[in-house]
Amino acid sequence: MDPHLLRTFVAVATAGSFSAAAQELGYTQSAVSQQIAALESDLGTTLLRRRPVGPTDAGARLLEHAGPILLRLSAARADVARLSGQPAATVVLGVTPFAGAARAAEVLVPVQRAMPRVRCTLLVAGRDAVAAGVATGTLDVGLVDGVTAPSDPLPLPDAGQLSASVLAQSTAVAAFPAGHPLAGRRALRLADLADATWIDAPDVATPLPQLRALAHSGGFRDGLRYPGTDTGGLLALVAAGAGLALLPGPVTYPGVVGVPVTQPRLVHRVELVHGALTPPARALAVALQTAQTPRT
Repeated sequence: MDPHLLRTFVAVATAGSFSAAAQELGYTQSAVSQQIAALESDLGTTLLRRRPVGPTDAGARLLEHAGPILLRLSAARADVARLSGQPAATVVLGVTPFAGAARAAEVLVPVQRAMPRVRCTLLVAGRDAVAAGVATGTLDVGLVDGVTAPSDPLPLPDAGQLSASVLAQSTAVAAFPAGHPLAGRRALRLADLADATWIDAPDVATPLPQLRALAHSGGFRDGLRYPGTDTGGLLALVAAGAGLALLPGPVTYPGVVGVPVTQPRLVHRVELVHGALTPPARALAVALQTAQTPRT
């Protein structure tokens, strides 16, 4: 399967338009049509309906595979480039919102001062974006966080051979507005919260599909959607009663109470992730590992 054809298919399916995909990719519309036809011929089935444009059942299944496939291809290219290219004069650190941007900055500043010819950048983004950025080489080092069972890895996209090490670990809590009937509880079962309304904030809080998987339960209906990465904004929404969120404890935001989730046992974990490291990126990774010690 030609990856160029696969990228074109993803662009058309995502945009819902051949012309919009052509503009995004820098092709003519006829070239895009020819590439989709070639991919359909290769797979022996129709992948896209033409009026209106949208994936068929086969196309929808291919779309599920396409993201991880293209990410792994980009990751392979970046990994080879990191090993064979010239030493970088830049270091980009990606941090997820609850992974500790303030602590990362405390490490990044002395590293920058020790290497004045290296330009350092700190970027805050969602966990999937950080993991994919490290895999594809747009980020040199990543700090990612998330909630998981103590013995399980963080639920990150399949981004190739990334090295990961635990930097910190804490109790996972359900965040309630002060005055909520359950805010005074000492502990809670996650399944008991399946009928509650939750804030849909996939880049900051635990995503709703993961909540359902952790609780082995349906429910967890979404209320207000929050696609941002500002932790203060999310906590303000919890305090205002927009919905619940599964977050790292302890919670110290005014008007928000964190109640530990004890069944199933869950932890909030911060991990350092990276691929092959340039000398400046290695210096940053070592500084981050030295500054933060795993804890339970």
